[in-house]
Amino acid sequence: MAFNLKRVLKPLLLSSSQPLSVKDIQDAFARFHEPAASRQPAPAGPAAAAAQPAPAAPEAAVPTQEEALEPAVESPLDDPELYQDVPTLVTAAQIRESMQEISLELAAADDGLVLIDGAEGYRLATHPRFGRWVRILRQEPPPLKLSQSALETLAVVAYRQPVTRQEIETIRGVAAEAGLAKLLERELIEITGRADLPGRPLQYGTTDKFLGFVGVRSLDELPASDVLTSRQIDAWLQNAANPHKPGDAEMGLSEEELPLGGEKPAAG
Repeated sequence: MAFNLKRVLKPLLLSSSQPLSVKDIQDAFARFHEPAASRQPAPAGPAAAAAQPAPAAPEAAVPTQEEALEPAVESPLDDPELYQDVPTLVTAAQIRESMQEISLELAAADDGLVLIDGAEGYRLATHPRFGRWVRILRQEPPPLKLSQSALETLAVVAYRQPVTRQEIETIRGVAAEAGLAKLLERELIEITGRADLPGRPLQYGTTDKFLGFVGVRSLDELPASDVLTSRQIDAWLQNAANPHKPGDAEMGLSEEELPLGGEKPAAG
């Protein structure tokens, strides 16, 4: 029976209070082989054998009648699926493939557990359907939901970052101070620095907690946006700084209503 990576990963996930990254798992396999690798080989040759004292012969243990009748119990450390032929290196692809199989098995079992593949690694979590029971057990209040205004502010920060409050307000057309304060309190955004602009305004960006909030491992996995692309936002900011004044024709006035400067010269 060959070594079973998936059987090893399941208890590792259950026993860890923190997300397990691919590197964490690979380090565990490296440590598994450390005791054998650290053993010093015994010196060879007749001289070395003569230098070593002869071990005393152990006394033969005479089994009792009951012990002789009992079957030999295999040690758990001899389980071939867990401890034999353990590879010295487990690739990231092998780990991800096994984690995907575990995730599918949990979904098929539908017993309240899900496997989260987050920015910091893999972790087991309670299915959202059972969240109310967990809050009752922990005596926690229901989670507060973000308002539509806060979600829009969060979206601008995610796609524009690093972004200043003035830029957010220019894009959304409303004040963003309250929304930013709420997002900072929830640790979904953070201050990343100051912009090279007059007054050195603060710049904001998303956090790792934001990645878990939206269920992605990196910002590259965010869905493409046709509305919040950096090029379009730059154009909006430039137009906001230099607003275009519409002419009479753009306002829908007919030619008869145009001022004298707009009249066409009569044909001679």
